[in-house]
Amino acid sequence: MLVAKRRRIKRRDSLFRLGYSEGRRLGGCQAMVERTPVYPQMIDCRVLFIPQGFQAIDGGVAEALQRCTKECLIGTPETMLETAAAFRPDFMLVMNGLHVFPPDHFEQVQNVRALGIRTGIWFADDPYFTEETSVIALQYDVVFTHELSCVPFYRSLGAEHVHYMPLGVDEQIFRPRRVDFQYDVCFIGSGFWNRVELFDQLAPFLADKKVMIAGGHWNRLKRTDLLGKFIRDGWMEPTETVNYYNASKIVINLHRPSEMGMDNKNTYRQSAMSINPRTYEISACGTLQLTDIRDDLGNHYRPGYDLETFENADELKAKINYYLKHSMQREHIAWRGVHTTRQNHTFTSRIPKLLNFALS
Repeated sequence: MLVAKRRRIKRRDSLFRLGYSEGRRLGGCQAMVERTPVYPQMIDCRVLFIPQGFQAIDGGVAEALQRCTKECLIGTPETMLETAAAFRPDFMLVMNGLHVFPPDHFEQVQNVRALGIRTGIWFADDPYFTEETSVIALQYDVVFTHELSCVPFYRSLGAEHVHYMPLGVDEQIFRPRRVDFQYDVCFIGSGFWNRVELFDQLAPFLADKKVMIAGGHWNRLKRTDLLGKFIRDGWMEPTETVNYYNASKIVINLHRPSEMGMDNKNTYRQSAMSINPRTYEISACGTLQLTDIRDDLGNHYRPGYDLETFENADELKAKINYYLKHSMQREHIAWRGVHTTRQNHTFTSRIPKLLNFALS
């Protein structure tokens, strides 16, 4: 009976500490949210949007288009021509053009263009599928890519209008929120080989911490004896991902490799210079992000100010140790990450720029 009482007291004290720290974190995040309201800039046009089937991006782009344009209709890859012919938009924006698009994709796009409707493609998976995007890019009037290295690449193939357009975040999904559980370290994403190699190196270090690893292909790990208990296999919906980002003291972001054959179809061997959407999504949730370094990172965030970086496993371990012990510094960086992301990196701020390029 005495043991059970001690357990109840210990659990009560643990919940109290969690509630206190979570309240402090959320209070700082809320202050940043209130300082950075997201206002749409209206563009006088009608847009047909064709999503790619990845809700974390599609939802944010669709919402931003509906907020920033006179009228936006959401279509499907299978019926884009039929919808365009009936709706007669000023512009048709297609997201990515990969994976879920039908065999008559190109034929539909050419027929939409024949109707006098301007078309654009926004590549979200560059540079990992250049074997396919090198052909897709030439079907559209305007090409947008989130990858800096692919701008001169598509131009060299003959695409006349190519623009660098970073991705962003749906701030209505990825935002600070209260959760009633907590992790020390979290990583959500597929087990690409560079990620597996890193976590195999981290395994002894992470073994005694509260860790969440979610995604596919994590059966590639060698150190499942230490990390297996932390792994949740399979896809996680964005609405659930947000909860784990918010529940974690530190979220790791490691970009996928760009080399041909490393789960990629990068036949043209384009380098990867730009940051992934996860960079924005983690920071928007008000948790400390530890990310590897891409050339373009400094154009969007300030390492040591609104996120943190690492170059190898040893540096990552050292920074995890440090920030787990220094909660105020961890939270201050995370709060600034919320501010930077909401101020500069929402889809609501991206879409007017994209449309101005598309319609000029």
